[in-house]
Amino acid sequence: MTQLVDLRSDTVTKPTAPMRAAMAAAEVGDDVYAEDPTVNALERKVAALFGHEAALFAPTGSMANQIALQLIVPPAQELLCDANAHVVTYEIGAAAAIGGISSRTWPFAGGAIDVEQVASMIRPDGYHAVPTRAIAVEQTHNMAGGVVIGLETLRALREAADTAGIAMHCDGARIWHAHIADGVPLAEYGALFDTLSVCLSKGLGAPVGSLVVGSAEKIAKARWIRKRMGGGMRQAGILAAAGVYALDNHVERLAEDHVRARRLAEALAPFGIVDLDRVRTNLVILDLAKTALDAPTLAARAREQGVLVSALGPRTGRLITHLDVDDAGLDRAIDVLAAIFRG
Repeated sequence: MTQLVDLRSDTVTKPTAPMRAAMAAAEVGDDVYAEDPTVNALERKVAALFGHEAALFAPTGSMANQIALQLIVPPAQELLCDANAHVVTYEIGAAAAIGGISSRTWPFAGGAIDVEQVASMIRPDGYHAVPTRAIAVEQTHNMAGGVVIGLETLRALREAADTAGIAMHCDGARIWHAHIADGVPLAEYGALFDTLSVCLSKGLGAPVGSLVVGSAEKIAKARWIRKRMGGGMRQAGILAAAGVYALDNHVERLAEDHVRARRLAEALAPFGIVDLDRVRTNLVILDLAKTALDAPTLAARAREQGVLVSALGPRTGRLITHLDVDDAGLDRAIDVLAAIFRG
């Protein structure tokens, strides 16, 4: 049987044999009591990478994001983010339902954020107005095709937040990719944000887990929020060991995924469905508006030939390269997809 080439997401990767060995050998304890040595080591490692005092291991990226937002936005007060931000589009309304957070969005522009527009949207404390308490950005940005938000833009947003006396959060699910693509040190990103969430199971190949990063005071509060949300884990060192291994072995290799994504995009660009300027990391967005195919049909035809494609909308597809797609798999995916678009 031909092996599937799964380009739907970088969350579909399976732990490598060395990662499984690290998990099996992990020293464990009860993390609710903060007694799991491997979890504690992972948290210290990630906090240090981003230049913050502390970090907290959470089972999912959505939970990590929502814990972070609750740390910086009180109930019935406001978060600003873009209209396609993961925290308000793909987390099932958790900011409102769980955190009681009001949100307002600026028009989706990927990495080309209009900082002056965002600054003008910040509402101060005032009679009958919902005060803005934080700005959230996504690095890299999923719906923008893995675009990297430039360092100068982030610095300008930080300045606007400081002027208004509000916080900044980074949904850094794929911040590792931005670090590799632009060469910006992780600590330099960390210095711009009050809180970050960083994911181990997107791109880095760990089976589960994200971390909330922030000050010691914030992370102490985050432990209570995590427990309230059902995220307290016991012998979680088995999972944390995968994260430690991923950080030690899978960050630099992300450059390989970026190269493969670029090769994939260049192969499909002649069909008029890819904007090459947007392909800088491991995501390739397919715009099918000018083709005879819709995204579900493309996904179905590709699946019949062993290639899995994500249908994000009626006329939008997405391809993501990752640890489990090698050059041979990519060649096969290119052959299958090109044949479909040639008709």
